[in-house]
Amino acid sequence: MGFVKWVPIIAAYLGIFFIVSSFAEKAPYTSFTKDATSATKTEYFDYIIIGGGTAGCALAATLSASAKVLLLERGGLPYKNPNITHMMGYLSTLRGTSPSSAAQQFVSTDGVPNQLPRVLGGGTAINVGFYSRASREYVEEVGWEPRLVNKSYKWVERKVAFRPQVIGWQAAFRDGLVEAGVSPDNGFTYEHLQGTKIGGSIFDKSGNRHTAADLLEYADQTMITVYLRASVHRILFKTVPGQKPKAYGVVFRDSKGNNHTALLNRKGTSEIILSAGALGSPQVLMLSGIGPAHHLKAHKINVVLDHPMVGQGMSDNPNNVVLIPSPRPVENSLVKVVGIADDVGCYIEAVGGFFASGVLSTDQTLIQSTLILEKLAQPFSTGYLELRSNDLDENPKVTFNYFKDPRDLQMCVKAMEIIGRVVESKAYSIYRYPNTTFESVMQYTLELSGKQQTHSLEQFCINTVRTIWHYHGGCQVGQVVDSDYRVMGVNSLRVIDGSTFINSPGTNPQSTLMMLGRYMHNSNIRLL
Repeated sequence: MGFVKWVPIIAAYLGIFFIVSSFAEKAPYTSFTKDATSATKTEYFDYIIIGGGTAGCALAATLSASAKVLLLERGGLPYKNPNITHMMGYLSTLRGTSPSSAAQQFVSTDGVPNQLPRVLGGGTAINVGFYSRASREYVEEVGWEPRLVNKSYKWVERKVAFRPQVIGWQAAFRDGLVEAGVSPDNGFTYEHLQGTKIGGSIFDKSGNRHTAADLLEYADQTMITVYLRASVHRILFKTVPGQKPKAYGVVFRDSKGNNHTALLNRKGTSEIILSAGALGSPQVLMLSGIGPAHHLKAHKINVVLDHPMVGQGMSDNPNNVVLIPSPRPVENSLVKVVGIADDVGCYIEAVGGFFASGVLSTDQTLIQSTLILEKLAQPFSTGYLELRSNDLDENPKVTFNYFKDPRDLQMCVKAMEIIGRVVESKAYSIYRYPNTTFESVMQYTLELSGKQQTHSLEQFCINTVRTIWHYHGGCQVGQVVDSDYRVMGVNSLRVIDGSTFINSPGTNPQSTLMMLGRYMHNSNIRLL
């Protein structure tokens, strides 16, 4: 009798499971990813998401559960490119120079080379893969609800996060950090904790990369359309005197140069969501007529709304490295261990083997090396972004003003001092040559980098500053968007990506960007 009683409930559960499963599709999503050349002249959707990157893929998957969603991505799929799909292709991807490369090259006005993604999955398809959550203090500061944040992180982690194996020099690096005073040893955790820890990775045990694009496996394939190689040239607005401009559609161009229009359905909840990243989102806003009026007029762009703070508050977390030759072989390894020195304001990480030498040189004889780096957690220096032209395909001009604020330089010196203690630690001694000192590896790094020799830590920081690709700002909360990520002064338009951040969350922002895409529907900030 007991079993009979439960039969209807079990049947109902299995029925729901079958329905949900039947609408989900595994990558590479042949039913709903299409080249933009196949788009019709005009189509209608409940939500139009511009940018299939770290946040955009999570947003699209979530919203498709109960709305008709269009995701527009200017790049292609990550799944058929072995340089993207496997760890060993990381440097090849990062060095791509083709206009269709997954990593697009640009140089800031500061003279620092950089990259931005052009591929479904965004930065998660071209980065070093380290996975770590934002701190509880960060979550509290930005006003997110902790329980839903945790729930959203777990949703992401079921698809893309893995526990890495830490052996050899990575284990020595971990022990060296603790010996250098970055304590305690917190073991493996996704949480952001003062001290040294093993974090997660989006590379699985076989070295295969899992990107934000994998989150589209959660999507309802009957409710989502993804157009690839679709460049959004402007957002369309309805303007009525005395009322806020209202976004109602976008114009995008396919790879053959043909224009297409996507429009919002006439529902009160329909919106356009910009998720094009810290460079792309402010650029698209400006090209659409939202930005500093004098700057838009200089580029002959019709001003929809004078918004002086669009493009302001740009920040990149400075990164400095030292290369340490090793007397013994080191395994090829990207970031697995991090020293979180919140008391100093920096994070210490390392890569080894092919990846270490490849950062500074293409000389294959240097493979037997490790590279230790620091990232400033919350730089005080900020800059700005401007258009070069009214062509979306031309990267904007961006200035980060590295070390303009002297407090950043002070933090860099303290971070380099920690690295010095790690290099000279007993734990790390088997991975450096006898009599190697921190001073000697500094000079070696300067020589390989083609930089002027110096014995000053301050000057070393200035001479060797690099990007760690965690740039953010340009559409900051409280300046361009409100606390619900709505563009202030405009209806039916939000920005949800790293351009809204005032500070980069944690050691690597990718986990939090993916989380945010999910969180925005689960939270009280209802998108539906």
